[in-house]
Amino acid sequence: MGKLQRVQPSRQVIAFIFMMFLSQIRPESLRYSVEEETESGSFVAHLTKDLGLGTGDLAARSVRVMSDDYKQRLLLDPQTGDLLLKEKIDREELCGPIERCVLHFQVFLEMPVQFFQGELWIQDINDHSPAFTDREMLLKIPENSQPGTLFPLKVAQDLDVGSNGLQKYTISPNSHFHVLTRNYSEGKKYPDLVQDKALDREEQPEFSLTLMALDGGSPPRSGTITVRILIMDVNDNAPEFVHTPYEVQVLENSPLDSPVLSVLARDADAGNFGSVSYGLFQPSDEIKQTFSINEVTGEIRLRKKLDFEKTKSYHVEIEAIDGGGLSGKGTVFIEVVDVNDNAPELTISSLTSSIPENAPETIVSIFRVGDRDSGDNGKMTCSIPDNVPFILKPTFKNFYTLVTESPLDRESRAEYNITITVTDMGTPRLKTEHAITILVSDVNDNAPAFSQTSYTLLVRENNSPALHIGSVSATDRDSGTNAQITYSLLPTQDPHLPLASLVSINANNGQLFALTALDFEALQSFEFRVDATDQGSPALSSQALVRVVVLDDNDNSPFVLYPMQNASAPCTELVPRAAEQGYLVTKVVAVDRDSGQNAWLSYQLLKATEPGLFGVWAHNGEVRTARLLSERDAARHRLVVLVKDNGEPPLSASVTLHVLLVDGFSQPYLPLPEVAPERSQGDSLTVYLVIALASVSSLFLFSVLVFVVVRLCRRRRAGAPGVCSVPEGHFPGHLVDISGTGTLSQSYQYEVCLAGDSGSGEFKFLKPIFPNLLIQDSGN
Repeated sequence: MGKLQRVQPSRQVIAFIFMMFLSQIRPESLRYSVEEETESGSFVAHLTKDLGLGTGDLAARSVRVMSDDYKQRLLLDPQTGDLLLKEKIDREELCGPIERCVLHFQVFLEMPVQFFQGELWIQDINDHSPAFTDREMLLKIPENSQPGTLFPLKVAQDLDVGSNGLQKYTISPNSHFHVLTRNYSEGKKYPDLVQDKALDREEQPEFSLTLMALDGGSPPRSGTITVRILIMDVNDNAPEFVHTPYEVQVLENSPLDSPVLSVLARDADAGNFGSVSYGLFQPSDEIKQTFSINEVTGEIRLRKKLDFEKTKSYHVEIEAIDGGGLSGKGTVFIEVVDVNDNAPELTISSLTSSIPENAPETIVSIFRVGDRDSGDNGKMTCSIPDNVPFILKPTFKNFYTLVTESPLDRESRAEYNITITVTDMGTPRLKTEHAITILVSDVNDNAPAFSQTSYTLLVRENNSPALHIGSVSATDRDSGTNAQITYSLLPTQDPHLPLASLVSINANNGQLFALTALDFEALQSFEFRVDATDQGSPALSSQALVRVVVLDDNDNSPFVLYPMQNASAPCTELVPRAAEQGYLVTKVVAVDRDSGQNAWLSYQLLKATEPGLFGVWAHNGEVRTARLLSERDAARHRLVVLVKDNGEPPLSASVTLHVLLVDGFSQPYLPLPEVAPERSQGDSLTVYLVIALASVSSLFLFSVLVFVVVRLCRRRRAGAPGVCSVPEGHFPGHLVDISGTGTLSQSYQYEVCLAGDSGSGEFKFLKPIFPNLLIQDSGN
């Protein structure tokens, strides 16, 4: 392996002018050298030390090395920081005849983006010998040639440069000629044969000499050619080109065999010595493969396609030879004109295929563009579509950075297909397109949303436990775990509502279940809030209101408020026999704890001592006389009234009424046993008639006495509750029609006064009293 050495930086100040964005550029270049043909994997330099970085920084910052010739000739070990050769480098293949052979490369790092410019000098070694294109050359010299005359010889080619290149020529020892090495343009060395003394064709018509070309290597290499010299008769005028040098421009896309130029040479001699033939003088392999010249006409034509990017100009040496062997030299400068035949190239250096939404300005990709053409043909513009939230920013030389213009929203668009278009400025314009697919990853930025802000669920009372009563549903615009929703019940603000024992919710699907049987009469409706929380980090949530309305079932029978059924003694209603038809005897008051049509009550007379004497109004429970009373009607009557609701199936309750027919309110009344034989009723009536007749004489006095007692009773009613028996206070809340839709909109109290402790007294006119019965909320 060749010896490596560090090249000292030139004293010339190199200025780099460039735009900086998201990158830092090191102003000086890294310069190294290596000999050509060095084995692959050889050490070039330790970049960690040269860049002033710490151990492991290169690997952490994703270091990359790229060459300007679009070939990866160097390798970088990010762990050790060693810059190595990827392959053997042939200086002659890379730079050709150019002595200063430099391989430019760039080193760039990420996080943050930083660029470094590097140069690798390829040093030449003496690995090529000088070589002649032919083994033998023929030289015709007129015999009248004078000593000191120069005759050009064929040139040897040495691919090495500098001191390893061709240095001198020598010729085999002889008495007539020696070789003079001359330096021409472009540093080439040409051998000239110098005549030392006069020639005599008759004495020696031919010479055979060996021409040797030597390079400056250590040890030197050499190549030889045999020079045959024929002594010719006198021809004292050599051909001369009319115009020299010739200059011509040729388009690089010129077709094969197209004419380039016609040259012309003239010879002052006559006859065969004046005829001229043309040829390429000492052409290189490249010249011979590219151009041909017509020996007769001097027309130069193309033999292969030109490539401006490879060779920009040609220096062609031509010669004209007359029939006598004399020749004249000429030069043709051929300039290759560039045409736009290379489309721009785009190389992706870094690419991020997934970007989180809502992120600020983010680098998506770093790439480099290039065009092998020159001038306007090599100028490029880089663009992306206008309808995407991304922008291109130039960074270093032909490097661009693709970044987000604004935060992305995955819920609006989850994927972007971006086409990067690179267009040159040539005619016609050529372009290159490269497509990049960018996925937007989800961030938990959307809270779950319920399908409704509030839900109303209808549940019939007396339901079975664990009954599915309804569902709530929420959706989340995010994806993955960010969109997985868990449902839960929020604590209610009502301390008297045992929500946990009433309902439960399925955390996965939002289904609601009634845990216990609901009772409409105890709880008509209740409200609670449901929370929907996603599984993101941090978790987001939303709430919805759920109102459960309990539907009534006909599960309560009517309850009779009046007459009270739990009284110790039955209540007897007094009816004067002089009452008209339709006389109001009493009113049955009943309520139903159900609601709606389940609480609509109807009344009917189920049983009567004397059918047809009394009737019950179906809608209000009023008991009235159905006809005029007569003396024949029994004094005591027992009525059974049926109270029935309108539910399905209907429920009912019955109440027993005792009615006593009297001739007037002054008639003493003593309660009789409730149950008496029918035949005893007739005897009782006779007794009453006898008593009535016996008491006529004292009627007036008794009436005055009763009047006084009644007046006193009214005045002392508030202070003597024992005198008047009046049900006071509010009825229990469970006996009140909760919804207000039942048969009765008010509850009734009836005042009955009995004067004296003997049990006798008189009936006071019925007076309904309307207490302020508060409708209590079943939920309180």
